[in-house]
Amino acid sequence: MSGLRILVGCKRVIDYAVKIRVKPDKTGVVTEGVKHSMNPFDEIAVEEAVRMKEKKIASEIIAVSCGPTQCQEILRTAMAMGADKAIHVEVDNKTYESLQPLHIAKLFAKIAQEEKADIVITGKQAIDDDANQTGQMIAALLNWPQATYASKIEKTNEGLKVTREIDGGLETIKVSLPSVITTDLRLNEPRYATLPNIMKAKKKPLVKKTAADYGIDLKPRVEVLKVEEPPTRQAGSKIGSVEELVQKLREAGLVPS
Repeated sequence: MSGLRILVGCKRVIDYAVKIRVKPDKTGVVTEGVKHSMNPFDEIAVEEAVRMKEKKIASEIIAVSCGPTQCQEILRTAMAMGADKAIHVEVDNKTYESLQPLHIAKLFAKIAQEEKADIVITGKQAIDDDANQTGQMIAALLNWPQATYASKIEKTNEGLKVTREIDGGLETIKVSLPSVITTDLRLNEPRYATLPNIMKAKKKPLVKKTAADYGIDLKPRVEVLKVEEPPTRQAGSKIGSVEELVQKLREAGLVPS
């Protein structure tokens, strides 16, 4: 089981602490001049890959990001955390705005085959679109087993034993290799990149590619018609008695008169 090659997805998203603003023309959200960082679920994916390498389960970690030039900052962070090398599939800003999970999944499937990856690990979802589709699509395109929402990963002689979070509690499944895993919040706590490791990351190889290099068409399959902010929540009010509550509900038409 030693010597596994792990491919890890690293998406650049608007930082979780930033208040999202919708563009005046409602075509999307404001991204210019806004702080970005690595998707938190992808940080967990990188951390898990690094831990697997520390346990001698894995021999090489390859971080991958698709998007504009700024994605290289995210990849350097992944390498500072412990990834060995990075692949940046550069996409111009205009094309990136219409990039969809299927495009990313197709790119990852090609890269996984080219890099002879044994495991693909991604966050269960990105905090910008909350699509929760990419990992599943990668598994489908490669015809690999998948273990989504992983909260614990253990090695076995046959492959991996994964504990996953489901609505009813926890479910434990076994998957053979190669496989795709998506990470959940409680899998681990990502480490901070230390200054020496940040400096070392600058010397690690970062390969620049394009979608055309992998023969992938980035034409959008879905059109976004309009982006709107959620409606403002109305303020609550205090009710002095049950009778007053019933009267208010009747006035609102929530109970029969």
